Amino acid sequence: MAEAPQIELFVKASFDAEGVGNCPFSQRIFMILWLKGHSFKITTVDMTRAPPVLKALAPGSQPPFLLYNDEVKTDTNKIEEFLEKTLAPPQYPKLCCQYKESTGAGEDIFRKFSAYIKNPNPALNDMHEKKFLSTLVKLNLYLESPLPHELDNNPNANMSSRRFLDSDCLTLADCNLLPKLNIVKVVCKHYRDFDIPTELKGLTRYLENAYSQDEFRYTCPPDKEIIKAYHSVAVYLNKHLKR
Repeated sequence: MAEAPQIELFVKASFDAEGVGNCPFSQRIFMILWLKGHSFKITTVDMTRAPPVLKALAPGSQPPFLLYNDEVKTDTNKIEEFLEKTLAPPQYPKLCCQYKESTGAGEDIFRKFSAYIKNPNPALNDMHEKKFLSTLVKLNLYLESPLPHELDNNPNANMSSRRFLDSDCLTLADCNLLPKLNIVKVVCKHYRDFDIPTELKGLTRYLENAYSQDEFRYTCPPDKEIIKAYHSVAVYLNKHLKR
């Protein structure tokens, strides 16, 4: 039997360098490794101090990066591909999506959110908020629409009951989207007093299911880390919106 690989994941450290910081890419790989079920070590990297380990293993790179035995991987997409190929069935679960539409679901949310939260012009706030909200509505529609395997089981179904993007199990698509949605939820509430509308039942169900999963809940950075990370780009407009 082959010797089990030694895996170490390097992620962005918090501002006080005591914990995990705000980085959806780091959380994405953290979730994938947890879901794969193979033991691994996680190391936080304080980017303000240019740690020797970073210079030695991945000069010029930003977390996350992965050390697999003696092999270093530095690109998030390539790390994901490598783990899915290397930690494969039957020993490890397959995490890729059954439906290609699931992989792209919600892909425009973070871009519209960034435009909304970083907009310096109060007169344009409503326009950016509507564009951002439209991406949430689009994701909600996908989450509420039954997928082919659901229709096979119930041809008359008009509402999906699946827990996550592609099925009742977390996939690579969820590992990519959920860390971004967590940032969206925290930042919009704190800086714009904007809550994801409960009328978006599919999206609400999706997030509730996600926060019940250890692989997501326990890999999220503290809210204060996210709030501090967006302080310089979000508070500026917030002051101008006060009456």
